Amino acid sequence: MSVSSSSSRIFDTIGECLTLVQSDSHEAQEKGLQTLAAITKVSPQNRTLLAQTDGAIPTLATLTNASSTIIQTLSLLTLFNLSLNSDLKLSLADMETIYHLNSLINSSLSSCSLDSCKLASSLICSLAMFDKNKAKFGVAGTIQLLVKAIENSLLDSSDAHHLLSSLAELVQFHGNCTLAVRGGAVPVLLQVVKSTDNNEDLAGTSLTVLGLLVRFEEGLNAVKKTNEIISSMLSVLKGRSLLCKEGAVDILIRLFDDSEECVREALLLSEFSSVLADLSVRGSARVRDKTDLLMRKIAKVSLETNMELACSLYD
Repeated sequence: MSVSSSSSRIFDTIGECLTLVQSDSHEAQEKGLQTLAAITKVSPQNRTLLAQTDGAIPTLATLTNASSTIIQTLSLLTLFNLSLNSDLKLSLADMETIYHLNSLINSSLSSCSLDSCKLASSLICSLAMFDKNKAKFGVAGTIQLLVKAIENSLLDSSDAHHLLSSLAELVQFHGNCTLAVRGGAVPVLLQVVKSTDNNEDLAGTSLTVLGLLVRFEEGLNAVKKTNEIISSMLSVLKGRSLLCKEGAVDILIRLFDDSEECVREALLLSEFSSVLADLSVRGSARVRDKTDLLMRKIAKVSLETNMELACSLYD
């Protein structure tokens, strides 16, 4: 079979499936969506053919908010498959589709199905990997919804990973960092770290997001205002995973660069220097390099403090 005849056959299949999807029968819709999800799972060409079909993407986007959970899931899965083609990410992220995804994230605060919430979060993350889409999600209010959904998922962390991954991708854009901070992301992320003692992946991703937020003044100020932030990071350095420790040292370096008071607070913690010394030997290459920077900053402030003390004695 030639390539053109194969494409023609797939195009006919897509047309038949879209006819089923637009019917009033849930069984027909489910059958059509199952086929669309299957043919777009492994074939970039099939994804392109479906995306180029008039009305296909708006129809799929509308069905993400269907009353049937399986219709929601299959339509989201098909859209996610389409988003795997990098050249389709921009066209998929129109505002109507984004608002449909927002609606699902918002529903997760009450009664969205777990599969739908995971797929919606994964689709947001996939679309946000295209930098020009990041600002669209910020304008649409997605950042604040993700923060609320993460807070809501603290008692059930099964879908928190997908929400956190989406937030991590979106806050790489400065404007979205501001929205996240103003939406209360800093205390929520720190609570995730504290409340997930047995889930290093969630804690590590939360610290990664915090590390992205503190790159900018809004996030840095919010973290600095957090009660006992230095001791909280020390706890991470003492007993959490390598990913968590990498996130913690990034945050500490930003805090130490900005505020000598933070360094002095660390000096008051008896274990701080010894923990850093241990990490400078036993940590990963990245952690060792960052730890060396922290130790130099502490040594400098410690020396200055001792000199000030000596001068005051002579005075």
